[in-house]
Amino acid sequence: MPAVLENISSLLETAPATPAYLPAWFATRQQAAWQRFLATPAPKRGDETWRFSSIKQLDFSSFRKAPAAGVNDLIARSTGLEAPAAKLIFVNDELVHVESHLPEGVICLPLAEALVSHSDLVQAHFMKQETRLGSAKFAALHEASLTNGLFVHVSDKTEVEGTIEIHHWIAGENTVIFPHTLVVTGKSSKVRVVDIFRSAEDIQPGLAIAFNDLCAGQNSKLDYVAIQAFNEVTRVIQINETATFRDASATSLLLNTGASWARNESLSRLEGPGSRSDMLSVSIPAHEQEYDQRTFQHHVSEGAYSDLLYKNSLYDESRTIFSGLIFVDEGAHHTDAYQTCRNLLMSDTCEANSMPGLEINADQVKCSHGSTSSQISDEEIFYLRARGIPPVNARQLIARGFSVDVLERLKNDEIEELVLRFIDEKFAHIASFVA
Repeated sequence: MPAVLENISSLLETAPATPAYLPAWFATRQQAAWQRFLATPAPKRGDETWRFSSIKQLDFSSFRKAPAAGVNDLIARSTGLEAPAAKLIFVNDELVHVESHLPEGVICLPLAEALVSHSDLVQAHFMKQETRLGSAKFAALHEASLTNGLFVHVSDKTEVEGTIEIHHWIAGENTVIFPHTLVVTGKSSKVRVVDIFRSAEDIQPGLAIAFNDLCAGQNSKLDYVAIQAFNEVTRVIQINETATFRDASATSLLLNTGASWARNESLSRLEGPGSRSDMLSVSIPAHEQEYDQRTFQHHVSEGAYSDLLYKNSLYDESRTIFSGLIFVDEGAHHTDAYQTCRNLLMSDTCEANSMPGLEINADQVKCSHGSTSSQISDEEIFYLRARGIPPVNARQLIARGFSVDVLERLKNDEIEELVLRFIDEKFAHIASFVA
């Protein structure tokens, strides 16, 4: 494994330089993160947090940062919602387009600008939780290398009716990006944010080490959707850390359709009575794609609710790994927590690994976890064929319906339609190979 450590380190040969105009505290954080990155051992086979993982995917030696390219074309291709409340487009972490129709009381800025104009506010919420699901080394690399991203702060009693939409593009061969999204909601506020990750070209390898901080203040509602639709020769590490406070609600959905290998780590920390966290995911791997998902539902406070539903539809020789833990602290009585992972096996050669878990240290709790893996039954195919639907189309319809069940939990038709657009593109791509 020392060779892997060397390969990761060669991604950046020297410590990244923090621009002089950024605050001193951020420069200090980046310097410390770089030292932490160098000192933290690389994952190795046998580590429980990397069980079943393909460690060979961590050779990042060929990747480097690159300036934005093909900007005008990518702006034109950045289609999403019909009328977002705000829209920002990044190419290789450089902001290339912004438009906003947000109400007063909402700060929505590129992170590089927010670090200057709202330094104390960013510092109070930036990467506060411990990265504990296996990618601490890569979180440190992200923090040390971060140059831009999105910062959203919604003031008390302010509601954003529309959606803030962000596009992150990788352009150029062997380009690495470090996208970051930080969203903070004040008391009794509401906001919805969508991140869309894509590649400029279908055949150029890329790497994304992404991070998002979500902080839902008292009695607020925060919805976050991440659509990962990179090309199939790109690798991704995506870390999601969410904190919900008293009577707050946070819903996050992750869609995986792209990337050759994706590592998703989602930690939800319920820090106040009456808080709620819904953790949702839909993944559709095909060919030899591998999606590795690790989750942690951390109940710190009593009387909180969490519900996790992950669904994977696997084709060809694809693989998925799911490892989830519900952890209930001492004193977190009356916890209500659920965890479900369901795998739909669309071939005889795919592989689904699931490891749900519970650790309860409190009384009067309701917790359950489970995982299922199954194929489409012959009776279902026969039913649809009897109504004139060819077998290939029948299987796609069933897989689509399997995924839609998760999207309905968003309770927003516009976002559901957007996510379904990417799902249907993936199914059409799969069908083109079958045909």
